[in-house]
Amino acid sequence: MTTATLNATPALAWRNSFAELGPSFYTRLSPQPLPEPYWISRNAAMARELGLQDQWLASTEALDALVGNKWLPGSAPLASVYSGHQFGQWAGQLGDGRAILLGELHTSVGGQEIQLKGAGRTPYSRMGDGRAVLRSSIREYLCSEAMHALGIPTTRALCLAGSDASVRREEIETAAVVTRTAPSFIRFGHFEHFSYSGQPDELKKLADYVIDRFYPACHEEADPYAALLQAVSERTAHLMAAWQSVGFCHGVMNTDNMSILGLTIDYGPFQFLDAFDPGHICNHSDDQGRYAYNKQPNVAYWNLFCLGQALLPLIENQEKALAALEPYKTIFPQALQSKMRAKLGLPDQQADDSALIDSTFKLLASNQVDYTIFWRRLCGFTAQAGHEPVRDLFFDGESFNAWALQYSERIAHVDTGIRADLMLKINPKFVLRNHLGEASIRAAKLRDYSEVNDLLKVLQSPFDEHPEHDSMAGFPPDWAAGIEISCSS
Repeated sequence: MTTATLNATPALAWRNSFAELGPSFYTRLSPQPLPEPYWISRNAAMARELGLQDQWLASTEALDALVGNKWLPGSAPLASVYSGHQFGQWAGQLGDGRAILLGELHTSVGGQEIQLKGAGRTPYSRMGDGRAVLRSSIREYLCSEAMHALGIPTTRALCLAGSDASVRREEIETAAVVTRTAPSFIRFGHFEHFSYSGQPDELKKLADYVIDRFYPACHEEADPYAALLQAVSERTAHLMAAWQSVGFCHGVMNTDNMSILGLTIDYGPFQFLDAFDPGHICNHSDDQGRYAYNKQPNVAYWNLFCLGQALLPLIENQEKALAALEPYKTIFPQALQSKMRAKLGLPDQQADDSALIDSTFKLLASNQVDYTIFWRRLCGFTAQAGHEPVRDLFFDGESFNAWALQYSERIAHVDTGIRADLMLKINPKFVLRNHLGEASIRAAKLRDYSEVNDLLKVLQSPFDEHPEHDSMAGFPPDWAAGIEISCSS
C-alpha cells in the first residue's frame, strides 16, 4: 500500500440528520480558513472509534479538513441557532458562534457528529471573531477525554490543531481548533429558541427528532413530550451526581450549555477541586457565585425547569411538566450516595451510610483537604492500620480520629481486598487539575506539545498508577492558587 493510498481521504459514511430538519434550525456556511495550521495533538483512540486510520489522521489532508481549510466529501457544514438563559437571565438568540458542524458520521458506536470549534465567524457570533485560542482549546481537548475516562458522559475530542494567526482576547493570543464529537450537540437552548420565538411547528419537529433518534421509548408513553422531559431530567440527575462525586466544577451552567443527552458540554472555566471547599467558585466571571460547586445540582434542576417551560406548548399541561421533573429530586441524591458509597468502598447499603457520607464531606471541608488525594489514599485505609497516609492530610487530628473510628466500624466486616479493588476503580489518581493544564499550555505556547500529549495519555487511564508521572498526582504548587479562569477560558 502506498503512502498516497494511506493518506487518501477515507470514504466516510455521512448521514447529516440534523441538516434534514431544515433551514430554520441553522445557517449553512463554510469554515473560515486557518492560516498555516499545524498539529498539536491527535486522539488515536477516538479516531479508531470513528473508523479513521491513524495514518490518515496524521496526514496534511486530515489537518486541512479538520481545521476547516478543506471540505470532507459528504459533509454539510452548518452553524445551528439556539437561545438560552445565561447566569439566570434570558439572553435571547445565541447559537454556534465559533462552532461549525461538519455533519454526522455513521460509526460502529452509532451516529457521531463532527464539529469544529474555533473555525471562524458565523451569523451567531454576536460581534465575536469565531475563533478559539490555544489555551482554551487545550483545556477542552484534555478535559473532554479526561471526563470520558472517568466514566462521565461528555462530548469527546478527536484532535487539536493550532496556528500562529493572532486572536485578540485580554491579550493577543494564537488560534486553535478542537475537533469534537458527540451523538448530538443539541442543547436545552435549542428548545428554548423555538418556544420563546413562537415557532411551535419547529419546536415539535425538534422534539420529534430527538425522541426518534435518542429517546425512542418515549413513543410508548401516553405523552411522549412529557416522557422526553422526564428522561432528560433523569440523565441530568446522573450527570450531576457524577460531577459532584469527582469534585468537578463546570463554571458556566447556562441553559445553552446543557446537553439534551445529559453530556458534559462546553468546557470553559471548569475546574477539579484541589482543597475541598463546597462553596468554591471556579469561574472568575461568576461574581454572584451562581455556579459554585455546591450549587450545581440545584442549578441543573433550574435549567430543567426552563426546558420544561420551553416544552409546555407540546405537553400542554403544567402539572404533567412538573411531574416529569420530579424524579430528579430523588434520582440525584440516590445516584450521588451510590457513588459515594463506592468511593468509600462500601459494597452494600446500610441505614447509617448517609450520616457517614455527610460526616466525610464535613471533615474534608473543615480541614480543607485535597479532594482527589484524600480519596486515592483512602483506598489503602484498613481498620487495623495507623492510617498515617490519610491522617497526614488533616490538621485537626482529633476530628480525623473520630471519623476514622466511625469509618473503621462501618468497614469492619468488609473484605479488605474487595474494598480496595472497588475503591481503586472509582477514585482516580489523576484528574486535570488547573496547574497541570496551565503547565501544558505554557509549554505549548513555546511550541512544545509533549506535555499536552503526555497529560492526555495519563488522563485517558486515570485509575492506573503511572509511576513515571507521579508528579501529576501530587499536591498543587503554591502558584496554582493564582490561576484565574473565566468565560474566556
